[in-house]
Amino acid sequence: MKLKRLGGLLLALTLIVSAFSASAASLQAKDKLLVVTTFSILQDMTQEIAGERAEVISLVGMDEDSHAYQPKPSDSRKLAKADLVIENGLTFEGWMNRLVAASEYKGLRVTASTGIAINDMAKKHDDHDKHDHDSHNDHDHDSHDKHDHDDHDSHASHQHGKYDPHAWQSLVEAQQYVRNIRDGLVHVDPQGKAYYEARATAYIKRLQGLHQSMKLRFDRLPKAQRTVMTSHAAFGYLASTYGITFVSPQGISTTSEPSASEMAHLVKQIRKQQVAAIFIENIGDRRLVAQLQRETSTKLGGTLYSDALSKTSDSASSYYQMMQHNLETLLTALEPK
Repeated sequence: MKLKRLGGLLLALTLIVSAFSASAASLQAKDKLLVVTTFSILQDMTQEIAGERAEVISLVGMDEDSHAYQPKPSDSRKLAKADLVIENGLTFEGWMNRLVAASEYKGLRVTASTGIAINDMAKKHDDHDKHDHDSHNDHDHDSHDKHDHDDHDSHASHQHGKYDPHAWQSLVEAQQYVRNIRDGLVHVDPQGKAYYEARATAYIKRLQGLHQSMKLRFDRLPKAQRTVMTSHAAFGYLASTYGITFVSPQGISTTSEPSASEMAHLVKQIRKQQVAAIFIENIGDRRLVAQLQRETSTKLGGTLYSDALSKTSDSASSYYQMMQHNLETLLTALEPK
């Protein structure tokens, strides 16, 4: 009889412990922050810092193009539930303000690019105008179009506005992204401050290490091996950081389309500047690249990841891996054999 009572007591205790564990797990899951980011690169950066304290989701998925993105009703519902929203800024997400208004989200919005050294596209084009008298453009989109197409292309100054938004393409500027994301997480979750700060510090050290090792190799490149071509002008910050010139048939946005005269001018420019290699982008227009490669016989250098991570490639499934891949791919094509 005593054994039966003891067995019943043990069973009851087991059920209570199980119920408590399930309740604790449910509470822990519920207590996680919900962070919404605008595109996959920000999602990965944020998850690196947030760790287990947050669920981080992205509106624009891997291998998707933020330039051409059209928000869905489900995106509005995601924002309405969010504790924190993280976006790039610099007018990269032209659809974001409308989406936030539709969702009635009232929480904190972190602009990840705050505090970076911004590439002023209008200034760059003014500088190019002063030094280049060999332009063949016969059209007039705005006051900056009468100049030679160079590493940022004539469309760049009016696709997203005055500034180049692709600052994550610099491992130096990316460290400021990390600080801004960290501060946003601390603001909405002060109890996790030490956790977020430790993870952000470790992440920044990794980015610094990659930058320093790659810069040593870029610094050794011959001057003649520093000009390349990609489909759209997403690599201005990478160009500034590592001393590379990028030629692009499209402007900052993938939705821009070069005219026939601009394509003809690009062919001349590629030959004149002795472009060392042409690179395909994971979200770019491969037809433009293929056409220019055929007409100039310039070698293909591989695939670069610009505005989105890849869900099918281990080489770009995280921001760190993406940058490591991009820089290594460029160096493989440009380093003297």
